[in-house]
Order: sequence, then structure tokens, then C-alpha cells
Amino acid sequence: MKRVGVIGGGQLARMMIAPAVELGLPIGVLAEAEGAPAALATTLVGDYRDLETVRAFAATVDVVTFDHEHVPQAVLRALVADGVVVRPGPDALQYAQDKLLMRERLGELGLPVPAWGRVASPEELAAFISRHGPRVVVKTPRGGYDGKGVRVIEHAAEADDWFASLAEDGNGGSLLVEEFVEFSRELAQLVARRPGGEIALWPVVETVQKDGVCAEVVAPAPASDGPVSETAAAIAVAVAEGLDVTGVLAVELFETVDGRVLVNELAMRPHNSGHWSQDGAVTGQFEQHLRAVVDLPLGDPSPLAPAAVMINVLGGPEGQSMPDRYDRAAALNPSAKLHSYDKLSRPGRKVGHVTLIGDDAERVLADARAVAAVFAD
Repeated sequence: MKRVGVIGGGQLARMMIAPAVELGLPIGVLAEAEGAPAALATTLVGDYRDLETVRAFAATVDVVTFDHEHVPQAVLRALVADGVVVRPGPDALQYAQDKLLMRERLGELGLPVPAWGRVASPEELAAFISRHGPRVVVKTPRGGYDGKGVRVIEHAAEADDWFASLAEDGNGGSLLVEEFVEFSRELAQLVARRPGGEIALWPVVETVQKDGVCAEVVAPAPASDGPVSETAAAIAVAVAEGLDVTGVLAVELFETVDGRVLVNELAMRPHNSGHWSQDGAVTGQFEQHLRAVVDLPLGDPSPLAPAAVMINVLGGPEGQSMPDRYDRAAALNPSAKLHSYDKLSRPGRKVGHVTLIGDDAERVLADARAVAAVFAD
């Protein structure tokens, strides 16, 4: 079996370890620091931005994949030039790394997105606000996640510091600005794709954000049968094929108050919105990602129950970890599945999640919230 190398030692890499063992896939991790969540499989600690470090890691595996999308394009393309199998490849990953490139490419594919613009000055931003205001969303094109690098503003001056940072870089640059979308809820559609084009889709899910961080996921999204699920699936397939993605792709979506479905963000790796599938689907996203990147036939993504819920554990008592309270949580609901990222708690930090499946979404959601609350008090 092919040896899989994961760049990035976070919780996503950590959660690939168990399905890799089950599939008989040797797995190694390039972690940023000692003691990272994926320490169980860490074979090298170093800087993923340093080409020679990444080359040394790649030499120990057959396929390279990712815990995050931050590896520089120059490093990725050098690996490909060396003959390393990189999945997803740099031609696909560039659209997850740069939101401006992503918006341009989605437009070329004819996919529905918010009205947007590339702005390189406060004057250009002010002009966009005059057309699409009173509120707009400004984003840094690269590096933002969990609400970072995103601002809702009414006046161009509210982004002056970002423009100043661009000027200090000396390379120019632009910000992404978008219309403020009046949405009724946020959705996410996960899809997995093999190199040859085989595709598997999980149900579209509803996500709830707290301070820009995903807090809850319900699968399938309530009241999504018919046009909503069909549209979400069609968009995800079009993105996966149009960008030639290999592995798991998450397409984050807005369902607008007037019934449209718009693409918000992309992630080319397992994603928070798919954690429910670990315990709620025949084949979870972490196993599926591994199957895809080593080019095995994809597994069945069908749900195991009418409803599945994932609740993120955010924060908790300072200096504690989730296992410190496992006894209380397990006693409260023996059906709940507890997933620790091996992180100590601090305010707002993702330290793990809880999943639960059942017949009634409202009941499952309430029960999962109660278990997650054990870790927060």
C-alpha cells in the first residue's frame, strides 16, 4: 500500500491516523512543532514553507496531502517537478489559497457567487460600497480562517490598516470585497473525488457559526430535500471537476433569503463541516480522503441515521483537556462520540468535538449540546 504523507500536524491530520491504520496505509506527518495534535504519526518536525524540509519529508512517502492549505505554491510546484505525487495538486490548491483567484475561477465556471470586486485602494473600496452597500464584506485574499481576515464594514476607512499592510509588503496587492449577503442559513456540501474522476457526495449540511468559528453542524440540513440539495450537489461536483480536485472538497454555501444558493468559501481537505461523518456515515470524510488520494475506490457516503449532529467544543476551563471530563460526558449520554484534539483549553480554542446520531434532528441536537456543555463549564 502507498505511504501517505500529511503536511501539517493539526487535528485534521490527527483524525486521518485511525482510518489509515484501518486501511493498512502507512502514514507520516510533517508537523510544525513537537507535541502537535497529530504527534502519534509525526515523522518530521519542521517548517512547511521551507522547500528542503518538505523535500526531505516527501522522500519518505508515496503521496503527499494536507492538513491545511498554506504550503507555498513555489514549494508545491517544486515537489511536482521532482516527481512527487501531490494531491490535491498546486493547480487546484491555488484556488483554496487565494480567494481572489477562487472568485475569478468560479465566475469562469458560471457558478453562483456574491457580487465581488478586487480593490487595491480605499478609493476603489469606497466605490464598491457606494454600489453594493451600505454594508460589505472585506477579506484578505490569503491566510484567513475561522473568521480571521474577514470584516463587515460600512466605510472604506475601516480597512485602512489592511491597505497599509499591503503597501508595507512592497509588492502591491489587493483585497477581496463582496456584497453583504442576506442569508437565511449557511450550508456546506462535501464531495470526494479520485484522480480518475469518480465522485462521492455526502448530504448537504447546515452549519452554525459562533464568532466566525463553526459551532454546530446538522446533517442532512433540515428542509433541504429537493432543489436545495440538488443545487448544492451540482455546485460541488462542478467545482471538483472544474478545478480538478483530488481528495475531499468542502464547498461552503449561503442559502439566501430569496432562495438562492451561493458559494462562499472552498476547502480542499477534510473540513469541520464533515466531522459528523466520522460516526454518522458509512464512510467518513477522513477515510474517504485517504481513499481518494491513494486512488482506491471510494466508500459509501450514505448516512447511518436520519439525523447526525456535530458540536465543536470551543474553549473550556483554562489548562484542562477534554479527557479530563470524559467520565461526566460519557455518563450523561453513552451514545455520544467524543473526539479530543489533544489540546489544552483556552477561550475560543477548538479542542475537540462531539457527534451524535438518531432519528429526530431536534432531539439529537439538544442531546449533543448537553454533552458538549460538560466540557465548557
